[in-house]
Amino acid sequence: MKFDTIIIGGGLSGLVCGIKLQKAGQKCAIVSAGQSAMHFSSGTFDLLGRLPDGTAVENPSEAAGRLDKGHPYSILGTEAVLKYADEAKDFFAECGISVSGDARKNSWRITPAGERKPAWLTLGDFTPLASKDEKIGNRALIVNILGYLDFNTKFLADSFEKQGTECRIAAVRLDEMERLRKNPSEMRATNIARVMDRDGIWEKAALQIKELIREEDVVVLPAVFGLKDASVVDKIRETIGVRTIFAATMPPSVPGIRTQMALRSEFEKAGGRFFLGDTVTGSECRENGEIESVGTVNFGDIRLHADNFVLASGSFFSKGMIASPSKIYEPIFGIDLNYAEGRGNWFDGCFWNRQNYISFGACTKDGLHASINGNTIGNLYVIGSLLGGSNTLYEGCGGGIAIITAMAAADSILNK
Repeated sequence: MKFDTIIIGGGLSGLVCGIKLQKAGQKCAIVSAGQSAMHFSSGTFDLLGRLPDGTAVENPSEAAGRLDKGHPYSILGTEAVLKYADEAKDFFAECGISVSGDARKNSWRITPAGERKPAWLTLGDFTPLASKDEKIGNRALIVNILGYLDFNTKFLADSFEKQGTECRIAAVRLDEMERLRKNPSEMRATNIARVMDRDGIWEKAALQIKELIREEDVVVLPAVFGLKDASVVDKIRETIGVRTIFAATMPPSVPGIRTQMALRSEFEKAGGRFFLGDTVTGSECRENGEIESVGTVNFGDIRLHADNFVLASGSFFSKGMIASPSKIYEPIFGIDLNYAEGRGNWFDGCFWNRQNYISFGACTKDGLHASINGNTIGNLYVIGSLLGGSNTLYEGCGGGIAIITAMAAADSILNK
């Protein structure tokens, strides 16, 4: 089978790259092993929350110019980062995904634990805050679905009360949830959302919530609505009638899964081929060292050929990199990786400290090209969290790296 570009990895980075290439006229395929990190998303994409020295960032596009030279943003250059960051909102809008935000000023999101963290783009489900200390209202009604354990109302109440908001906690009970409530492991966000989508059960829930309101000027709900249709969220806001904030829950993430499904649909609608549940097993090279084809578990002896290959397989979480007792390696092409020598230097014994292994990843040359044994591979690109040089958890830049490097790699391929 022959394609213009084959992308390995069906998460945020792989899908953004694939959509951009496919809409530009390329024939693309995405090989995806399964769930991506978007299933655990908190509903926002971060661009840059703080510098490596801990300095808080207000203007991500400006601060990107102060990063180390090995950081993915530094490799692309500040102008390119700002260019693609500005394009991202229109990109998502064209995919039917509503986002708000600005690369020149971070907003703030509410985490499942009630903390506040910097955000760049926020899905329409959520309400971005202008500052870390913004008060959400004078009186808040925090409402859970009875029996749902992945939405910690007490954490949220404690956090809001620190900002001066008086909180009251309540729960709604729906007969349609009784089957799920019999088994706590079934009372998960996605299962609740599927029930809510059925025959307008979300409207029944919204009306119950409205009846609970006394003197509150804001209602806080778990983001477990609209698995397939984001408009349900706005309809719930209209039904309740007062300011309604949806807060992220513990995984799985309903808005994250919906976003993934929307991006995949957009890719396939443009003509792309999405091979779900398949794993790339190895590659064949041309005489000049470029990649000729890859094999997969499901295709067996049938090789997938392409002019270009994009590695969006992720980091350790998705087995884009694998750590053995003595080394770290990339399992498909064996590309060069940057990592500290000696296993003892990979991590800190204190779980809460910054971990070195988060910054390990691919060595890239001439932009986003991978290298093997020091030689640049002209038709193999690396994007997303497989790139080294950044501590995405500490710096708060994972979503931005995924989106911006995907767009940059797509342009590099199209400009060949």
